[in-house]
Amino acid sequence: MSFLLLGFLTSLSLILAIGAQNIYVIEQGLKKQFIFIVCLICAISDLLLIFIGIFLFHYFSNFFSPLLELILNIFLILFLVYFIWVKIKTINQEIKIDSKKNKKYLFQVVFKTLSFTYLNPHVYSDTVFFLGNFSKNFDIKDKLLFGIGASLTSFIFFFFLGYLSKYLSKYLVSKKLWKIINILIIVFMFFLIFYVLINIFK
Repeated sequence: MSFLLLGFLTSLSLILAIGAQNIYVIEQGLKKQFIFIVCLICAISDLLLIFIGIFLFHYFSNFFSPLLELILNIFLILFLVYFIWVKIKTINQEIKIDSKKNKKYLFQVVFKTLSFTYLNPHVYSDTVFFLGNFSKNFDIKDKLLFGIGASLTSFIFFFFLGYLSKYLSKYLVSKKLWKIINILIIVFMFFLIFYVLINIFK
């Protein structure tokens, strides 16, 4: 049980860092749009990457070259720029809470969720490489417990974040307040781009 708790606490220390993925989960929660699907995608993605790291760490550490990391960083920057551009275009539009959830919009939400997850190199560094490296000397039983504990953190965290945001959305009905939130999201995304660029050229 100690390895289960170790995995939970180790993953929690990593996942609490505010990133683009967490911001997107919060935004979808505030909009009350496909919260369960967004949280489930994020949590399952973490589970898959955590166990890939735990059982295939040595293989992936050789495969994950600096060139691949550079490519992922470039794709992340391009996606963030596109996301900011869309936000700026719609910044003055009224936010429709719990709007019609058609299949076309569901596809867009799923695509954005997967992009925020798999185009972010830090997702791999935290799950595959850090947790994989951390647990590489554990026995197979302890690896399983560690992975379950780490994955449990992701499920609890994302669903808590998404549904807490949904609960708070009833206090955020002001159009002016939504505009401020969107501006803060845009500023934060610009900060993330700057951070990624620093990592590329350091």
